[in-house]
Amino acid sequence: MLGYDWPRLHAALNDLPAALLLVAVLFDLAAAILNRPPLRTVGFWALVTGAVGGALAVISGLQAEEHIAHGEAVHRVMETHEELALITLGVFAVLALWRIVRDRRMGGTERMAALVASLGGVGLLLATAAYGGKLVFEHAAGIPTEVLQAEIHERSEGHHHSGAEGEGEGEAEEHEHEAPAGTGASADSTAPAGHTHAPGTPPHKD
Repeated sequence: MLGYDWPRLHAALNDLPAALLLVAVLFDLAAAILNRPPLRTVGFWALVTGAVGGALAVISGLQAEEHIAHGEAVHRVMETHEELALITLGVFAVLALWRIVRDRRMGGTERMAALVASLGGVGLLLATAAYGGKLVFEHAAGIPTEVLQAEIHERSEGHHHSGAEGEGEGEAEEHEHEAPAGTGASADSTAPAGHTHAPGTPPHKD
C-alpha cells in the first residue's frame, strides 16, 4: 500500500481532517460574531471536507487496531480512543448533513444550535486526539516489538560518541586547572618551609 501499513496510514490521515473540523468551527464562530456570511461559507466547506476525511481516518484506525501488537493496558486506551472517534465522527457527520440540507434556510436560533453542537464536537475531537497521543507516547502503540526492543537496548547503552567528547573536554579542562596548581607546588617546594617572602624582598639569612 505505497509503503504504508494500516497504522502508518492511520497516522497520515489523522491530522488534516482534525485541522479542517477545527477550522470549520472557528470560521462559523467568527461569522456569528462578525456577521460575515463569507466566513460561514468557508466554515461550511471545511466542515464537509473534514467530515469526509474524518471518515477515512476512522476506517483506517479500525483496520490499524487489528494490525497492532498490544497488551491489556493498550487495549483499554485503544477502545476509549475508538469510541470517542466514532462519536466525534457521528457529531460532525450529522452537522455536515444538517448544513448541506438546511444551510441556506437556517434561522438565527437554528444556526446557533448548530454552532453549539459543533463546539461540543471540538471538545470530543480534542479528547480523541489526547487518547491517540497517549497510545503513541505512553504505550508505543504501532511500533513493532522488535523495533521497540532494539530502541530500548540502544538507549540503555547511551550515546557513546557524545559521552567521549564530553569526557575528553572534561579531562582537558581538568588538566588545564591542575597544571597551574602543580607548577605552584613545585615552586613552593624549593622555598624554605615555614614562611614565604613577599615579592621584592631582598635575600636574608634566617
